[in-house]
Amino acid sequence: MKTIVITGATSGIGRALAEYFLKAGCKVLAGYRDESFAKELQNLGAVPFYIEMKDPNSIRRAATYIKSCVNKIDTLINAAGCVVAGPVEFLDVNKIKEQFEVNTFSHLELTQELLDLLENGKVINISSIASFGYFPFIAPYCASKRALDILFSSMFNETKRNIKVISVKPGVIATPLWDKSIESNKFSLQNVKSYDKEISFLIKNARKNATHGLPVSEVVKCIAKIDKLKNPKTSYTIGVDAKFAEFVSFFPQNWINSLIRFIYKLKLFTNKQF
Repeated sequence: MKTIVITGATSGIGRALAEYFLKAGCKVLAGYRDESFAKELQNLGAVPFYIEMKDPNSIRRAATYIKSCVNKIDTLINAAGCVVAGPVEFLDVNKIKEQFEVNTFSHLELTQELLDLLENGKVINISSIASFGYFPFIAPYCASKRALDILFSSMFNETKRNIKVISVKPGVIATPLWDKSIESNKFSLQNVKSYDKEISFLIKNARKNATHGLPVSEVVKCIAKIDKLKNPKTSYTIGVDAKFAEFVSFFPQNWINSLIRFIYKLKLFTNKQF
């Protein structure tokens, strides 16, 4: 029986992965933050564990609990995440720090705590298309995902342990993250009057993505394949948009900047969502 540890297992990609691996007969330790989900995860057959990604003490306690439940982890899937949005010139730096705490540092801390159990195993990070670029008004999210990829790639290159590190970079996926991001960024998006048109477009686009992105099953299918491979690639992109962003990322930076500005102005002018 394989042992799978998943953070952010209460909704979206994390929840779908928990359900998939449970059906596959794996032992699944599923991370939650909202206490109301603990019983629900337990009823699914998972072993729930509390983890607040912004709190290093909570991360250490979660790791201690995990180590008390199992003596080996086949795959750790870092799926928890959030989005900080708004014009960089107005964003509270503490909110940007929070973005990195949740999307980057927390995953590194948890992985470090569990390294001894991961020998001969895999670490799969749910990164993003955002890791390839500098998308307007979600710069903290882009930066946090890029930092996640760099730190874990470095760890893979440095470590003497037999651990595979894989980054999965989906494009737009239909998950509750989009609606959650609108709600969590309400203050920063309402207090930038000079960007009214851009923010209105950003919100409309997020709402559209929540229902019109690729299904979560596409990510599950990819990760299920990775989990079965003895020697998976270090990076996987999912969706045409992610593959296009990866291609564009090889351009000179001034070309990328010009392309982003052109596309965004075009979308604003035509009022069409991405």
